[in-house]
Amino acid sequence: MADTTQYKVGVVLSVTEKKGCGRPLKSCIVNVGEDKPINVVTSASNVRGGSRIVIAPVGSKIINEEGEEQVLKRTAVSGIMSEGMFCDARMLGWGDGSNGVAAQVPENYKPGMSPPKEKPVQKKKEEENRLPAVEVEPLFEKKLTKLNLARTKEEKKKLAEEKRRARKAAKEAKKAAEESRS
Repeated sequence: MADTTQYKVGVVLSVTEKKGCGRPLKSCIVNVGEDKPINVVTSASNVRGGSRIVIAPVGSKIINEEGEEQVLKRTAVSGIMSEGMFCDARMLGWGDGSNGVAAQVPENYKPGMSPPKEKPVQKKKEEENRLPAVEVEPLFEKKLTKLNLARTKEEKKKLAEEKRRARKAAKEAKKAAEESRS
């Protein structure tokens, strides 16, 4: 594992997809807590605007595919200048992670901060968006209660007749109001 003390947390400000490069690439403008944001070119599929991602900036050390330590330099990737590299879980020593998937951190990590030593446990979206429990009497229980009060056939007939009379009276009142307007 490389020395990660120079790695930083960055917030992706914008993402531009580059086509025709042979592989899908994204050019990302990233705030790393400095005066000026940097450009990072990546093929990581999980990078989006607003993502908080760990970045190895120019001058930091990484381990390349051959397992050798290498100092990261400002490099052109398919003709686009890149000033850093998004880190995956393996680069950070967070254990087995998907190769090529940018390591994300929670919102409490501000741009420019050092990344956590261990993989942060992120809350599930359902837990964050869950509303507090509220005691509410369901509507169907009210209807069931009314029906249960009228247990005999005679009582049910009486309730139905009252409803019909109320509807008829409402119709007649509406008709009378329309006639009085005319």
